Amino acid sequence: MAALLGSGAIGASADTVQLRDAAVTGKILAEKSDSLVVDVGFTVLQIPRSAITGISRSGPAAAVTTAAPVAGQFYAASSKASPAREVSSLVKQLGEAVVQVKNPGGLGSGFFLNEDGYLITNFHVIEGETEISVEVYHQKNGQLDRETYKQVKIIAINKFHDLALLHIEDKGAPKFKAVTLGNSDSLNVGEGVFAIGSPLGLERTVTQGIISTKTRQLEGNLYLQTSTQINPGNSGGPLFNLAGEVVGVTNMKISFGEGLGFAIPVELVKSFLDHRDAFAYSTDNPNTPFRYLEPPSRTKSAPVEK
Repeated sequence: MAALLGSGAIGASADTVQLRDAAVTGKILAEKSDSLVVDVGFTVLQIPRSAITGISRSGPAAAVTTAAPVAGQFYAASSKASPAREVSSLVKQLGEAVVQVKNPGGLGSGFFLNEDGYLITNFHVIEGETEISVEVYHQKNGQLDRETYKQVKIIAINKFHDLALLHIEDKGAPKFKAVTLGNSDSLNVGEGVFAIGSPLGLERTVTQGIISTKTRQLEGNLYLQTSTQINPGNSGGPLFNLAGEVVGVTNMKISFGEGLGFAIPVELVKSFLDHRDAFAYSTDNPNTPFRYLEPPSRTKSAPVEK
């Protein structure tokens, strides 16, 4: 496939199909449920969707199709920088994927990783709680309808990186809109970002700012610092780049200052998800990501012969 990339005359309006280890540039002729048909100039390729990680469409009014999870993949991740878009159009596209996470002690935000109802939020949002509900806004007939799901299971937690993985298990739950995870390592200081969340319970609030620094060290961990306004209730919500990809999970701010918000880099989120079995939630020890084992009994000293 890589040998085709430098061949053929492709116009400036070509689309780019991103594969796991290569990219194909050409015009998309047809989109099937299991494949894409792409004209690369001198031949036509049929590319299985299982090999595709993302699609960038050309043209000034064209939408960028975010990557979708493929078979065996738990979340969608972009392996290549996508072009920037207007925040207003991104909010319309991504709004359904951002949720409000509620429990008797308070509320926070979260976002879907896949259509099966798995979502990320902060550990501190659900710490000590088992009665959790998730409010989702579904697009129906051009309007947003709020739906509350109450059968929410805690799948994995990482107390030290303040992350929690939840799953909606309500019967009859639909397929959910999901986000694409970006790359926080490729961010530039000064780059524009925006957040969607529920600060102080004001659901679907959008705030915008820039990356102030990529490596702010707080309590032994590195965070993205952003001028995007972050308030209680934003916790667990996504911080997006201007391509609509999640680059961080908002989790705290400095309370005596303005424009001093922080987010967990998405690379830590990916590591948590890739190793989620190691952080599996246990009802026997619900507030810690570790399961402690009994220490071995002390070996008694053998009697010394005289």
